[in-house]
Formats: sequence, C-alpha cells, structure tokens
Amino acid sequence: MAMVVECKTKGITRMRTCELLQIEERRVRHWFFRDEIADGKPGPVHAPHALLPEEREAILTMAKDERYVDDSHRVLTAKGVDGGTIAVSASTVYRVMRSEQLTTDRSGRSHRNGNSRKPDRPELTGPNQRWCWDISYLRTLVPGVFLYLYALLDEYSRKVVAFRISWSLAYAEGKELVSEGIEKEKLNPEQVSVLTLFNDRGTQMKAKSFKRFLEEQGISQKFARPRTPNDNPFVESLFSTTKGAMEYPAAFVDDVEALVYFTAYFDHYNYVRLHGKIGYVTPEQRHRGDDKTILALRKARLEEARKFRLERNLFLKWETQNSEREKIIDNKCGLSLIETKSGF
Repeated sequence: MAMVVECKTKGITRMRTCELLQIEERRVRHWFFRDEIADGKPGPVHAPHALLPEEREAILTMAKDERYVDDSHRVLTAKGVDGGTIAVSASTVYRVMRSEQLTTDRSGRSHRNGNSRKPDRPELTGPNQRWCWDISYLRTLVPGVFLYLYALLDEYSRKVVAFRISWSLAYAEGKELVSEGIEKEKLNPEQVSVLTLFNDRGTQMKAKSFKRFLEEQGISQKFARPRTPNDNPFVESLFSTTKGAMEYPAAFVDDVEALVYFTAYFDHYNYVRLHGKIGYVTPEQRHRGDDKTILALRKARLEEARKFRLERNLFLKWETQNSEREKIIDNKCGLSLIETKSGF
C-alpha cells in the first residue's frame, strides 16, 4: 500500500502501478477501503439468518431439562421441532450446546468403527420385505447359566417385530419367533412369499428343520459370512443398544422377569424412542409410513423459521443502519452550523 501511495506522488497512476506489480486494481481498492492488506473472514459480519436470542434460550432450556439429559443434540432437535419448541438444525443445536459445555458422551461405552465389507443388501422400499434375527445371551443370578433373547427385526423400519425369552438354544424357538412375527404383522401368503430372512450361521439357523419351515412358508433365507458379525449389523446394533440402556439389569432372576422387562423395553423402543438411522422418528412411525409426513413437516418448520429470522434480522440491520446514518447526518449538520457561526 505504501508503494502505491509513493508511486502516486511521483505521478504514476494506480492502474499502472498495479500492472507493474501484477496485482488487480480492484484488490488494491479493497485494501485501501479496509485500510489493511490481510484478508478478512468472508461473508457478512452478522449473518442475516443468525439465531435469535429467544431461540438460543429455548435450546439451552431444553438441553438442561431433566427429561432430555440423555438425548443427543440430534434427538433433541427432532423432539424440539416436533413439539414446536425450536425450529433450527441439529448443527445449530450442537454449536449452542458446545458453547455452554453441554456436549458430553454420557453413554459410557466406546464407539468402534468396523471396516468389514458389508454384504449385498438390495434397497428396501417398505416394511416386511427383509427381516433379520439373532440370539443374545442374558445373564442370570447363577454364574454360567444364561437366558436367551431371540429378536426379530425389520431392516427397513428397525421395528422389533417379535421377540422371545427362552432357557434353551433351539431351532424350534426360531420357528416360533418367525411365526409370531408373521401373525403380528398379519401377513398373507403372498406377502410372506416376498419376505427375506437374514441371519448368521448358528446351528439354530442352519438346522434342516428350520430351513424346511422357511421353505414351506416361502421365505428366502440369507446367511452372513462365517465369523463376521458385521454382516448382520441391524440386529447386532439392536442388542448393543438394548444392553447399553441405563435401566438394563445386571442379571435376571428368571424368564418371567426377563419377559416383563423386554416387553416394556421393546414397546418403548418401537413406539417412543427416536431412531437416528431412520431420520429420528420411531420405528413404528417408519413402519406405518408416517415418517415422510413427519420429516416433511420438520423441514417446512425449519424453512419457515429461517425465513422469519432472515426477515427479522434484515429489519433490525436496516433499523440500526438508519439510526447510525441519522446520527452521522445530525453530527455533520451540527458541525456545519458551528462553522457557519464561526465564519469559517
């Protein structure tokens, strides 16, 4: 900048100086306008769609509410938009919570990323097209003695279609599980014939009697690769979530206690808990097809709130600029009046 000024005093135009220095004249004008060479942060100082103070306060109030202390910022956003409390994006909620040091991992479990190649799974268009199932061990008060949780999951909606508690590992329990799922979903033979059942390679899944049962029903059975639990990720994730719940007991007294617990838990899982992999709606909402309406309503509310913030902030900016302009004009008018009276 000093060189441009020096060249100007010696009769060299700014345009010619910029040509010699191989710098765009427009950039030099910007430097003189800002009175500095360093590049500033792009964009306006105050975004026209910036978060309103009352919206920030609503986010903090909701984040500190005891009812939502175990919810992530994404679940918090979904609940807030659905309830009409807030209408902002999940990233905005995260930034506000982070500024107040409200973002902490309260699950107490490590998060691992598997690098195994996923099996080929055709894209699903609705519920009851592909189910997956597996068995999980449940601790009892007697060391070395276990109960077994059989769970049947719909891969499209993540709904727990059916579950069973048993003292034994047997293919008969698997048959009862699938039969119960068909009965609960009220599937007709035509719907059952297009159903695919995904499972691992346990002895209960590979039993000839179980395979024959599926063939009689017209259900196609698919197997995961040997020793690759990541090939059946949906039900494995279900077991991880289930056993990671704060209220999950360390051990069960008997199958009756386990049945009572999992009946209540899976009701909450299907009808209340918002699932992150299906757009933060409940599995039952996704299963019924209500998720599209809910997500569209959320999007409309966010767009409406953004439009309102934009108009509000632009008005405030215009009002502030007008006020500052009037002050400058008043000051200049006052100075001109003083100069006139002084004879200058």
